[in-house]
Amino acid sequence: MRLMRGAGAAVLAASVAGSAMGQSAPAPTLTYAFSARIDVAAPVEQGTIDGGRKRFIPITGGSVSGPRFSGTVMSGGGDWQTIYPGGLTKLHAQYFLKASDGTVIGITNDGVRVASAEVTAKIARGEAVDPGSYYFRATPVFDPPPGAHAWLRTKTFVGRGVRQPDHVIVDFYIVE
Repeated sequence: MRLMRGAGAAVLAASVAGSAMGQSAPAPTLTYAFSARIDVAAPVEQGTIDGGRKRFIPITGGSVSGPRFSGTVMSGGGDWQTIYPGGLTKLHAQYFLKASDGTVIGITNDGVRVASAEVTAKIARGEAVDPGSYYFRATPVFDPPPGAHAWLRTKTFVGRGVRQPDHVIVDFYIVE
């Protein structure tokens, strides 16, 4: 009898632990929020440092539209990239969005782009490539002031990027 209680308690504890670890929670879903067309200037090449090719891509402007947010991308930000041998590019972008009501919202967007050496070289040269030939994802964090756009601070987002020769398209999704 005592063994049975111990086994039952162990099963119950494992069940509770499984729930606490999220195994029985619903999987997150994505809800499309908006897209940004981010215009960029020619990269500033820094050279190879610690095994990676470092470069800075100035952001010169752009537009934002979608069901949850619209406005412009302000000039003056940038994307700091490190391109590693093997096809991994680490991205760190910081810039500002200006909502259609005039509110200025900061964004920090860290991500990765993974592609073959050939595709990576084409992107680095500013050539157009098929978006299906590489993986480009980011985890944006927004810094809005209090008010109508504060909801951007209360959600987790994921971004899907498409690199074009003179701009980047980022589709932003809310992780529900």
